[in-house]
Parts: sequence; structure tokens; C-alpha cells
Amino acid sequence: MKLVSSSDSRPSKVLVCLGTRPELIKFAPMIKALKNRGVALVIVNTGQHSDLLEPLFELFEIRACYNLEAMKAGQSLNALGSRLLERLDPVLEKEKPDLLIVQGDTSTAVMGAVAAFNRRIPVGHLEAGLRSGNPHSPFPEEMNRRIVGQIAAYHFAATERNRRTLLDEGVPAETIHLVGNTVVDALRHTLLTKRPGKNVELMQQWTGGKRLVLVTTHRRENFGETMSLHLRALRDFIEREKDLCMIFPVHPNPNVRVTVATELGRHPRIRLTEPMGYCDFVHLLSQTWLIVSDSGGIQEEATALGKPMIVLRENTERPEAVECGVARLVGESPSLLREMLSAALIDEVWHANANNSRDVFGDGQTAERVCDILFGASPQHVSMAPMRSAA
Repeated sequence: MKLVSSSDSRPSKVLVCLGTRPELIKFAPMIKALKNRGVALVIVNTGQHSDLLEPLFELFEIRACYNLEAMKAGQSLNALGSRLLERLDPVLEKEKPDLLIVQGDTSTAVMGAVAAFNRRIPVGHLEAGLRSGNPHSPFPEEMNRRIVGQIAAYHFAATERNRRTLLDEGVPAETIHLVGNTVVDALRHTLLTKRPGKNVELMQQWTGGKRLVLVTTHRRENFGETMSLHLRALRDFIEREKDLCMIFPVHPNPNVRVTVATELGRHPRIRLTEPMGYCDFVHLLSQTWLIVSDSGGIQEEATALGKPMIVLRENTERPEAVECGVARLVGESPSLLREMLSAALIDEVWHANANNSRDVFGDGQTAERVCDILFGASPQHVSMAPMRSAA
């Protein structure tokens, strides 16, 4: 498979393959930058998160060229993968892009990369080199990104650690590019240019000046008793600390909704909401005192915003957030969660470290840097000093 990075073989047609909410958020700056370069751009929405994407397409003023509608209720991961390959292949045959770009570690990303490989189309991988070290956690994301890493011709790494991980795995150095993470581009652009909805103002009024704890959880490994124990610890914490309140945007998965309603319902300082739009969510995130979540993307956003975070996971593919002092892992242990919640009340160093670590995942110029690498322009963006990391 031939790379397309030389000046006489720059990609004239690029296909962007996305299908989930985080992918669209992180691709939005990339799509804008590609359009500004005048490249022929094909945007494929696989529909993996079909019910969550439309507001984001509107927010970022993006229109998909294809909607594959690959998601079916109750289908297995293998069934989803099969549908993705089956529906992507005719698009690749018709469009014949010079480069296909995927982001992260979803089923859309791995199947997009496999489909492109089978058509001998080079693949670019945004957010390359993340590893948790455990093939089963997060599942199936850890193996998805490893597979994409074996296929990609361009590895766009967010941090120096990610770059070193790829080198250790034998990836050729000339194919790895340290660029930062487009999540920081999207976050900064949204906070600067987009106004939140009225509901954010109403939530701020509801807090009554109390410090806000923002909570999310959705990962499979936390379903059931683990989630119940986490939520009881959070409820007890809010009940005890009268100057705190909690907002919890609840994931639509029934495994989450039933547990959350059972454990957190009917508390005057706990507000359960429907999933928020991205603009509203990041504006609320920017005003939060403490974040508790099992989300990978929120680890990046919390770091960029300087907000301390408790991570409801045993491990993380973003150890930079832990090493710089922003995030603390508690795994499945409710006792450790209780300990960390109490520490957040008194640990001034934790809050100070969070406030001083905002550049760990990027500087807001990642999308331009990727385009400069692909098209050979604006060399001032290409060189990037390693971002802060404790390892």
C-alpha cells in the first residue's frame, strides 16, 4: 500500500468515516480544515450512534454524503461489523478515495480501516497509539485500535507517549506524527463561538451557587452491581456535603437508565437529565468543580479545562491525565471512590495540578497540523514539541 505524503501524490479525494458521537466531535475540526484546503471530501456516516448525531451535524454545519444506517437494535458486535463492511465496500468502490481517515477505536473505525485495506486504500488514524494494556478493557475498543494500528499508513498521535507506544510496536517512525488531539480543537472552538441553550442557564440557577459534581457512566464493564455501588457512594457523598449538587446526563442504554433511576432518583440536590447536546455539555463541564466518569473523551476534556476528575475504571488508555495530576483511577472499588470524593474536598494540590495541565492533549491546532502533513503546506504547524507527560 503506497503512502500519499510526497508532494506529487497528495490526496485529492479524502473519505472520512465516522458513526459515533465522539467521532463526529473529534472529526469536526478535521472536516473544516480539509474543506479549507479545497480537497474533494466524502463524509460517510455509518449510523452507529444514529440517534445522537443529527444535532451535532447541525451544530458543526456538516452534511454526510452517505448514511449507511448500519445499526440495528440488539445486534451483536460481529453482526454490526459485518453490516459495516457490507455497506462501506460499495461506497469505496464508487468513490475511490486516495485516503480514508478514521478516528479512535470504534467498530466504525476498525471496519472502515479493514474495508479500506481490502481495497488498497491508505488509511489515516486520528488518535493513534492509545493503549490500556488489557485486551478486554475497554472492550472491544482496545483491540479495535490495535487492529487499526496494524493497517494505518498515517498514525496521528496525540501525545509523546502515544508516539513511543507505536515505535515500541514496530511502527515505522516516518509514519508517526505527533499532532495533539482534535478534541481540544473542538472544545475551544465551541466554547468560544457557540452559545449554550437556555437549559444550561436554568441548571446554573438550580445549583444555587453550590459546587457542581458532573457525573456520567456508560461502559459495559460497569453495568450491574459495580454501577450500583458507585452511584450509592456518590449519593452518600452529596447527601453528606450540603454545599454540593450533582448533575447526571443519563445515557440512553437501559442498563444505565434503570440503575441510575433506582440509586439516584428523588434527591433534591441530584438532577438527572437526558443526554445533553455537545455545546451545552462542554459549557456545563467548564463550570464544574469535580467530574466523575468512565468516559475516555471526558478525560481529555477535563484535562483541557483544568478540572479534577475521578475515573470509574481499572485502567486508562490516557495515563497522561493521571500522570499530570488531573485524573485519579478508582476502578470497581466503592471504598476507593468514597476516599477520592473526600480527598477532592481538601486536596488543594489536586485542583492546582489540574488547573496547570491544560496543554497535555493539545493546543487547539491539531486539525491544521494534520492537513499540513498531508498536503505539505504551512510548515510552522508541523513541528510540535512533545506535550507535557510524566512518563
